Amino acid sequence: MERLVVTGGTRLTGSVKINGAKNAILPLLASSLLSEKRIVLEGVPSLNDVYTMKEALESLGIKIKWEGDTMEVDPSDLQSLELSPSLARRMRASNLVMGPLLGRCRKFKVSYPGGCTIGSRPMDLHLKGFSALGAEITDDHGCITAEAPVLQGADIHLDFPSVGATENIMMAAVLAQGTTMIKNAAREPEIIELQNFLNKLGARIRGAGTDTIRIDGVKKLNQEISHGVISDRIETGTFMTAAAITGGEVWINNVIPEHVKAITAKLREAGVSIKEEDDRIFLNSPSRWRAVDIRTMPYPGFPTDMQPQMMIFLALAQGTSIIT
Repeated sequence: MERLVVTGGTRLTGSVKINGAKNAILPLLASSLLSEKRIVLEGVPSLNDVYTMKEALESLGIKIKWEGDTMEVDPSDLQSLELSPSLARRMRASNLVMGPLLGRCRKFKVSYPGGCTIGSRPMDLHLKGFSALGAEITDDHGCITAEAPVLQGADIHLDFPSVGATENIMMAAVLAQGTTMIKNAAREPEIIELQNFLNKLGARIRGAGTDTIRIDGVKKLNQEISHGVISDRIETGTFMTAAAITGGEVWINNVIPEHVKAITAKLREAGVSIKEEDDRIFLNSPSRWRAVDIRTMPYPGFPTDMQPQMMIFLALAQGTSIIT
């Protein structure tokens, strides 16, 4: 596609179905490395990062079939513990293979996402967690090698509730000996989704969605499962905001209203009418709306990824809004 042509000045009306969450499917795919059994994922979104993660897993020996929104993963024949720098550079979430490789094979070799150093992306939280579990970490010009003859459960306190670090430590710890406690853990819905997925495979995790997660290590994950991916809360919020900006009237289907409470609250505060049902939202926007102040925060606060959309919405509001 060379260009997109947008014809504006039209109210958005009708209905739309939300896709599976990108920030959920990527760690689920990465965590498939922990198992040797067939996994079927449903509701897989067709996105560049998902294609890249598929390619990354296939480069390690994982077999994947993808038809429509269903993906079948066969992780039984893992052949490599090293992710090529070219693949790592293409996707920030490539670091999510670190935890599963360390958990299953006690070793990995992965370049920083995008060739970044620790200072430019908070990879130190991931690596500190691996070290606490017993891994020896080596940084050779941006290529990280980790090795651990034995992984031992530990108490790990995150300096910041990083989603990626929480996920990576969870995935590394499920096959460790003993109990791991992650404190100041991220609370995002995608963390709960990863817990549910891993527990289906045979892990013993509880506490996701709170700031403390407990992982009791098991010897192996040996369940063959099917799993439907949760819907994308950022895509949901984007359609909600787009409908509001155009004074639209829209049904948004395949949603989890609880996951977008912070977005819903601010749109309602501005004067947008929103009706929530079990798995869909109806939004009816007025011709003008009030200014509101927004502070972006980790979940369950207002999501940073929704800041650009809300800036456009508030640029058309009556009064002055402040986003921090």
